[in-house]
Amino acid sequence: MTAPSDALSRRLSFLAELEKLKSVTRQSRLVDGSRNENSAEHSWHLAMFAMVLAPHAPGVDVGRVIELLLVHDIVEIDAGDVPYHLAGKDLAKIAEAENAAAARLYGLLPGAEGQRLRALWDEFEAAETPEARFAKGLDRLQPVLLNLMTDGGTWDDFAVTEEQVMARCGPPIEGASPDLWAAATDLIRAHFAARRADA
Repeated sequence: MTAPSDALSRRLSFLAELEKLKSVTRQSRLVDGSRNENSAEHSWHLAMFAMVLAPHAPGVDVGRVIELLLVHDIVEIDAGDVPYHLAGKDLAKIAEAENAAAARLYGLLPGAEGQRLRALWDEFEAAETPEARFAKGLDRLQPVLLNLMTDGGTWDDFAVTEEQVMARCGPPIEGASPDLWAAATDLIRAHFAARRADA
């Protein structure tokens, strides 16, 4: 039996390492309430969001958006998931941890291949291209919908206000697609209005 080439061994090692993303627990709960989602599920769900919601971002290269979404949370294998609504987080320290994770994880692949995936991650983080803005907006939209579908979900756990949701999620979702932000705004306002009425 012939041993795999060094390049193939590195690709297989990278794919084996990605298995760990299934063990990174996020704050958002599954809609059935049975458990929290993991980062691998989140990335897959976002890829589906890109396919289904592409008509709301005309001219965007959906294939590239899917690539961005599939690589965007790989760094969480080392750096973990940091919920946006936790107060007092050190953004510089988080960025440092994520950059170190990106260097290690994408460095598992052969040179140019690892550099390509690292460049995709950097593009997502910068959110300057139309594809990255759409990907970043979807990354904010998905947890909003999960919280709405679980009657407040982790918003209630962390006492997140309507103003916080609008301020944190509005700019990236609107930058991705004004249509999607208009729809999300209506749903968010209706949710919090119902909460106020019940109080």
